[in-house]
Amino acid sequence: YGASRIFYYNSIMRHYLEVPQLSAVMGPCIAGGAYLPALSDVIVMVEGSSFMGLGGPNLVKGATGQEVESEELGGALTHNAISGVAHYRVEDDRACIARLRELVAELPPAERPEPSPEAAPPARDPSDAYDLFPENHRQPYRMEEVLDTILDEGSLEEFQADFAREMLTGVGSLMGHRVGVIANRRGMFKAADGGAPRFGGIVYADSAEKVAYFMDTCDRHRIPLLFVQDVSGFMVGTEAEHSGIIRAGARMVESMACARVPKIVLTLNHASGAGYYAMAGQGFDPDFIFTWPTGRMGVMEGESAVRAIYGPKLDAAAASGEELDEDTQEAIEHTREEYERQLDARYAAARGFVDAIIYPEETRDVLEFALRTALNNPAPHIGAFTLPDDA
Repeated sequence: YGASRIFYYNSIMRHYLEVPQLSAVMGPCIAGGAYLPALSDVIVMVEGSSFMGLGGPNLVKGATGQEVESEELGGALTHNAISGVAHYRVEDDRACIARLRELVAELPPAERPEPSPEAAPPARDPSDAYDLFPENHRQPYRMEEVLDTILDEGSLEEFQADFAREMLTGVGSLMGHRVGVIANRRGMFKAADGGAPRFGGIVYADSAEKVAYFMDTCDRHRIPLLFVQDVSGFMVGTEAEHSGIIRAGARMVESMACARVPKIVLTLNHASGAGYYAMAGQGFDPDFIFTWPTGRMGVMEGESAVRAIYGPKLDAAAASGEELDEDTQEAIEHTREEYERQLDARYAAARGFVDAIIYPEETRDVLEFALRTALNNPAPHIGAFTLPDDA
């Protein structure tokens, strides 16, 4: 049997018996041994001393002729920022053991946990969100600062903080309730592997896989999910397609749809296209959907719609140097105005697409009430799945 029996038992315990598994990589973990931590829910690696790889530097040189240092090949930073295999990196062995103890302490008891008596106020006054959130919906901001107005102070532990940074995932507390946070960051993000920078608010293949794994872990650990939406969609183009974004996106959607824990949605800004679906959009029956007055829910933005409908005419006019005819200009302007009207949060609320429009200063209280309500409903939280009468 060899090591395969260990892999077999670990896999069965994790998926069928739902026994949480945590791994600390504090030294070399090579060849088949690298699969052992990879079969865990969470991997913690130590900077400078830990290594994971199917082959070490010497084997790589003998097999391929490539010369590479162990840290670049499979060190803590490599697996946290580039490959996404690991989930946390710490500075030394002592910090690694401390992190494992924290993770064990956060595991759910057999019965539904009550809110922690150590619930803390938020790091920022909720009304600070008016200053943190930009007036122009296209401008970037720091999602972490916005979350500081909602979550208990110091409670957010970011998951895979170095990997696919356009998406923020982590476990925090909301008035003592543990909650898994999935949020879209805005702005531009430097690629850890030296590749092209990434756009915030866009879901890439890596970020979809990151979120899917995080949701699966939260589901096994019975941690409710809070989706904080500011998403414009999935990345498109040759590079995106070659990265397998369709499969990764489908995995993200499937993990979200099948999660048995409560799912609560807060829309801050954009909520467009397939990205909106993947972030627990209305069609997936999350327990509650709330939006700030700044929420913009729709298939796409007005400018994107203009481009999709009138792209050939716009390109032809630009190439010839001629202006568009008056009817086309009026149609384009009407499209912009109509999309702007339908993107308004009040349009969505009036049609029942959201449960309520809430303000930043009441967000924390409303979310806690919704979370408490959802936790009192029996699992699984997968909505009303109804078969047709003739099925």
